[in-house]
Formats: sequence, C-alpha cells, structure tokens
Amino acid sequence: MIDRILTVSGFTLVSRITGFVRDIVLASVLGAGPVADAFFVALRLPNHFRAIFAEGAFNAAFVPAYAQLHRAGGGSKVAIFADRVFALLLASQIVLLGIALLLTPWVIGLLAPGFAKDSLRFDLAVDLTRITFPYLLLVTLVTLYSGILNALGRFAAAASAPILLNLSMIAALVLAVFFPTPGHAAAWGVFIAGCLEALLVGGDAWRQGVLPRLRWPRFDVDVKLFLKRFAPATVGSAETQIALFADTIIASFLATGALSSLYYADRLNQLPVGVIGIAAGTVLLPEMANRLASGDEKGARHSQNRAIEFTLLLSIPCFVAFLLVPEAIMRGMFGRGAFTEANAAAAAATLAAYAIGLMPFVLIRSMAVTFLSRGDTFTPVKALFFAVAVNVVLKVLLYEQYAQVGLAFATSIGAWVNVALLWWFAVRANLITFDEGLRRSIVKLAIAGAALALALFVGERVFAYLIAGMTTLRAEVLLGLLAITGVLAYGGVVIALFGREWLAAFRRRKRPPGPPPPPLGD
Repeated sequence: MIDRILTVSGFTLVSRITGFVRDIVLASVLGAGPVADAFFVALRLPNHFRAIFAEGAFNAAFVPAYAQLHRAGGGSKVAIFADRVFALLLASQIVLLGIALLLTPWVIGLLAPGFAKDSLRFDLAVDLTRITFPYLLLVTLVTLYSGILNALGRFAAAASAPILLNLSMIAALVLAVFFPTPGHAAAWGVFIAGCLEALLVGGDAWRQGVLPRLRWPRFDVDVKLFLKRFAPATVGSAETQIALFADTIIASFLATGALSSLYYADRLNQLPVGVIGIAAGTVLLPEMANRLASGDEKGARHSQNRAIEFTLLLSIPCFVAFLLVPEAIMRGMFGRGAFTEANAAAAAATLAAYAIGLMPFVLIRSMAVTFLSRGDTFTPVKALFFAVAVNVVLKVLLYEQYAQVGLAFATSIGAWVNVALLWWFAVRANLITFDEGLRRSIVKLAIAGAALALALFVGERVFAYLIAGMTTLRAEVLLGLLAITGVLAYGGVVIALFGREWLAAFRRRKRPPGPPPPPLGD
C-alpha cells in the first residue's frame, strides 16, 4: 500500500510544485488586487460544486460499490453499473452548467455580495466565471474515470491530471498580453485544462477497457445503493463547502486583497493536505474496501494504522514550518512583481492560522475511510455537521477583528472538531484500533518535530543575520537555507529514532493482500 501512496503522493507533489510555479506567476502578474480577487472567486465557484458533487461525495459512494462488484466477478455487471452512473452524472452536470451560465450575476451576488459595491470586481467576476464554470463538467467526468481506475488499483493518470491545470494556466498567463486582462488569460487556462484532464484520464480508462458509455439509466439495486450512499456523502461535502462559501462571502466585504491572502495561504496549506492526506485517503479507501470485502478485518485496520503513521511522518515538517517561519516562506515563494511586502505579511499570518489545523486536515481523509470503506457515508456527515457549525460561528465572531486570519483560524478549529468526532465515533463503534507500533511512532515523530522546530527557530535568526547584506534574492536564499536545515534536522532525528529498517516500507512493491507489513515504529 505504501508504494501506491507514494505513487499518488509523487504525482501530487509534482502537481503542487507546478502549482507553486503557477501561483508565483499569478502573484507576479495579478498580485493581490481587484483582478486577482475577481479571478479567485471565478475559480472557487466551479471548485465548490466540484467538491460537493464530484471528488469527495462521488468517490465515497462509488469506489467501494465498484470495488465490491468488481471483486464479486466484474464483467458486464460492473460495466453496466458504471455506464448508468456515468449517464446520471453527465445529465446532472449539463443541467447545472446551463443554470449557472444563465444566472451567473445572481450567483456572484450570492457568493461574493461585497463585490456589489465594486462594479469592477463584480463585472469581472461574472465574465471570468462564465469562462471557468464549464471546467466543472469536465472535471466531474475526470472524477468518474479516476474512481474506476482507483478501484482497479491504477492511480497514476488521475493523480497526474492536476498537473495539466497548472501548466495550462502558466501557458495562458505567459500569453496574457493577448487577453483583455490577465484574469481572462488565467480563466481560459482553467477551461483548456479541463479538456486536457478529461482526455488524459479518459484515455487511460479507454486503454484499460473500462471507459463508461452512455446507457439509459435504470435504477436497479446497485444504482439505488450507490444513490443511497451518495446522498449523505453529498450533504457532507456540501457542509464543507458551506464553510468555504462563508470564507468567500465574508472576505468579499474585507479590504481588497483579503481573498488573495486566503488563496495564497491556502495553496501552501494544501500542499501537505493534497500530497499526503488526500493521497493516503485515496489509496486507503479501495485498500480497506477490498480487504473488508474479503473478510480481512485485521488487515484493514493494520493498513489504516500504517497510512496514519505515514501521513504523520511526512506532514509534521510542514506543520512546524508553517507555524514558525510563515513569513520567510511567503516572501521566498511569492515576494516579487505585484506581490508586495504587505501582501506577504498578510498571507503569512493567514498561513500560520491555517497551520494550527494542519494535522487534522491531513488525517481527516484516513479517519473517514473507517466508515466509507464499510459503506457508511452517514457517520462522517454527522461529524462534519458539528465541525462546520463551529467553523462558521467562529468565522462570524472573528472576521471583523482579525480579517482573513480569523477566517483561517476558524477553519483550523473546525478541522480539529471534525477529526476528534470521527475518532470518537469510530472508537465507540469499535471500528478503529491504534496499535502499539503507531503509538510508539507518534512519540518518536513528536520528538523529531520538536528538533525541527528548534532548528528553524535558531536557523532563521542566524541566517537572517548572515545574509543581511544581500541586496537581491535575500528572501529566496533564506528560504533555501531554512529548507536544507529542516531536512537535515528532521531527517536525521527520524533515522536516529526509527533506525534504517523503516525505509523498507518505501521500497516495498505492490503485491496481493497477504500478511501486512511491519509498522514504522517496530
């Protein structure tokens, strides 16, 4: 399983790296002004609906059902199931796209009401949204193809698809001079990326002989079961998006640049969430579903423990860095062109607030799999409901005094509530067991994290003094020195505490379910 997590994480890491290049270009060309705010609203809108109807909800309901049908014999039955789901998904997205394009001004007024007093941002957001929204239809098809491939143990194409979004937007921004505004260039880059992603992942599904075809949907037993699971999962995804909608709505009333600060901070925060947390959850869901379908409860629990262990190993460095040296990160990554020192300081404070919730952010997917792999999509919705309620209430209470930093902090507290409730529900139902290997690993990783914190705290001050005389690239050099220091400090302590044998987990090749591998802590 670790090798498959590494496959997804590797492609996701490439995606995040190209995403950072994209964001550097965005920051340099758009900065954090009105055009940037309008574009980020236009980008968020299809992403909100994608997260509600596609990635989270769809995968939670579809992957276990497809895996069970495939393990039961596959053949025509699983193909018919995929075809019927494809028809339902396509029809619903076409209707949604038509409504969104027709009512775009109303939707922007609802999503970003603060723009109503700024005709420049409002009109631009409407124009850009009409360009970006078709991306939702295309990426929804990508989600279906990805779900099928993931259930079959194929993760590379789906994990690499987001790279095309970044490359497409970079290319469009390079040619921004040919568009009315740089925002228009970025928006067309999003639309073109959707076409390329659908071709990439759909092509892989076609080569594997599992590309769905249009088939008149019939609500047979399998489709009804899928919809029964899909409904609560959609509610759960919608709850998450309510909190994000609240961010956009509230930030639209704040000073120009607040939305952009949220975007850049969240992009960095999403690095470990996507590369580690979502990648682990993506692999763990079919892994546990297949093991449970074959009656291997012990193996399923062991896989979950190793996924959590691996997630913590890779995410602790990001947590420490985002919390201790956020301004050095923001200045080194984005501090050039139209992105000013003030923009960097605002985004850094926002990143630190997000970092408070980073650990639950990366663990939520692996914890939710406890229920999703057993076909239970309702329990994660219950946990998320309370988390979103806390999140939104805190946003309302904090935004006036702390601006976008208060919004990010509220999001972090909501994440802690979510993961705590998932753990409590799982323990109460006796569905999760943290084994001795995981408990030992947590202690060792905490020690490694403390060593990293000390190294970054001292290193930032020492390096800042040593390079104080530099007139160019000072922020970039400081960030590079801190990165090298962090790798040496954290990596050295981890190897010293765990020993070299844990590296075998990284070299292990894919093999049929059998005796599970040893934990890192052993």
